[in-house]
Amino acid sequence: MGDIVISLAISADGYASGPGDDLSVMPFDRAFNLHNAALVGRAAALLLGAITFRQMLGYWPHQRDAADPSERAIAQRYADGLPVSVVSDSLGPDDTGVWRDQTTVVPRDDVRTEVERLRGLDGDVVVFGSTTLVRHLLREGLADVVHLLVGAGLVAGDRPALADTAATALRLQDVRRFDGADSVLLSYAVVPA
Repeated sequence: MGDIVISLAISADGYASGPGDDLSVMPFDRAFNLHNAALVGRAAALLLGAITFRQMLGYWPHQRDAADPSERAIAQRYADGLPVSVVSDSLGPDDTGVWRDQTTVVPRDDVRTEVERLRGLDGDVVVFGSTTLVRHLLREGLADVVHLLVGAGLVAGDRPALADTAATALRLQDVRRFDGADSVLLSYAVVPA
């Protein structure tokens, strides 16, 4: 049985995107791809919100020949059929593109049932980005691990990544620095209420 693992890349001032939801200003460095490749490599499935799903679907299918080996590994894992559950009341099977055969669209009201199903898989279920979904998972006590990859930069975004999140106790599991990168990975276990 696996954990529900939230992974958020945030700026040092706590934002997951810059003003106007601009991701290009985020202080991502090589740690971003190294961390994501490690998570994807051992994931049993992904659980995503609709916005993050659309962004990933528009990006990853075109990265199988990327210069960065971490990006190639991530793209290949998706191409090999890593299961994806996307929480959405607006997406349908026709919106899942080349990931149609590996994607399950889950209505928002069925998140708890889907998380219970995903917990039964052999391996962790990773939630990338998807801040609306992350807030819901934390509010409902459905997350087990939180990774915060803190980038070295202030972006002064429009909304903090974890705004409106329920108070949640966390226990520090690890702090990691990456060679040649200024980002820091903070890994926490969620303390059950």
